[in-house]
Amino acid sequence: MKRPKRLSDTFVRKVNRPGRYGEGRGGLGLSLLVKERAGGGLAKSWSQRIRINGKPCNLGLGRYPIVTLATARERALENARAVDQGDDPRVGSRVPTFQEAAESVIRLHKPSWKPAGAATSEKNWRSSLRRFVYPEIGTMTVDAITTNHVHRVLVPIWNEKHETARRVGQRISRVMKWAMVQGYRGDNPASAVAAALPKSGSAPRHHRALHHTAVPAALHAVRESGAWLGTKLCFEFLVLTATRSSEARLATWDEVDRTTATWKIPGTRIKSGRPHHVPLSGRALELLDEAQNLSGGSGLLFPGPRGKALSNMTTSKLLKELGIEAVTHGFRSSFRDWAAECTDTPRAVCEAALAHVVGGVEGAYMRTDLFDRRRTLMDQWADYLSQESG
Repeated sequence: MKRPKRLSDTFVRKVNRPGRYGEGRGGLGLSLLVKERAGGGLAKSWSQRIRINGKPCNLGLGRYPIVTLATARERALENARAVDQGDDPRVGSRVPTFQEAAESVIRLHKPSWKPAGAATSEKNWRSSLRRFVYPEIGTMTVDAITTNHVHRVLVPIWNEKHETARRVGQRISRVMKWAMVQGYRGDNPASAVAAALPKSGSAPRHHRALHHTAVPAALHAVRESGAWLGTKLCFEFLVLTATRSSEARLATWDEVDRTTATWKIPGTRIKSGRPHHVPLSGRALELLDEAQNLSGGSGLLFPGPRGKALSNMTTSKLLKELGIEAVTHGFRSSFRDWAAECTDTPRAVCEAALAHVVGGVEGAYMRTDLFDRRRTLMDQWADYLSQESG
């Protein structure tokens, strides 16, 4: 479709190619943005590029067709007049501080937060911002923050707490992107900071894990310990299913389908955000039979002594007390090593069993969760642990 010198109702209605289509000279910075929706189709919205207090900003003017071309032009003109009179056309005419903007971002993402204890939980976000960011830039308005300010936040923790610094940088960037969308600034000062920081001199630290041949003995030690039954069952269950601690600790009975021997974990408790269906081996089902009398009305598979969810430190503390040189998460690594060394299972099946997202071209074309093949793998894992421990 031929693009006119100025936008027209017909063009706005019919254009079907993603891109930014400007109003042209005299258009006061008005543009039509056409983007592909994640679920298919196109989304059209209005944007205005304008300078406020000498700084370029992008102002959102609404979605098409709710906001017509005529209305978008009227709003662009009103904004231009406000700027000409020395006013700020943005909502409230007051730029929020970084802390206020961060609260808006937290509220925006609240429905998708991970459980407490996860790296992307609300508690983790607030804690890291309060400790490392707010003392430096919390009271600054988002339009006044520069790359130098972000650099000053990250430098003190970049080497000693590299992973924390990386996450803090990502969170600052997320807040800055929100500020850009709201029209409070035209760039993201956090995007270029990483390149100006030194490479981390510390080697990546992996979770302490046992060789897979030592896992059966660890399971036996846990079973024979004097720990709470729910703790022991939860630990063996997460080892058998190769799942994360939070996924097993917060598992509920309504997620289990005994008919198909399947545990259906919702995406809200999976790191990737995608639902994960876990095939349950015979031994895993036996553990659930033992757990039937533990729930006490909580609905949890493995509640603590008081009926609430087990702490994220419960199993790790037990392993330490028993002298087992591994952390809870490390047993996923033990499973992965066993699958690679002792089976001919394809890599994609092993990664799917861990609920890992396969990237690149391979991931882009994969449309199956390989459930049947994963069931065979998990049955083999349960048999291996049983035979070795017998």
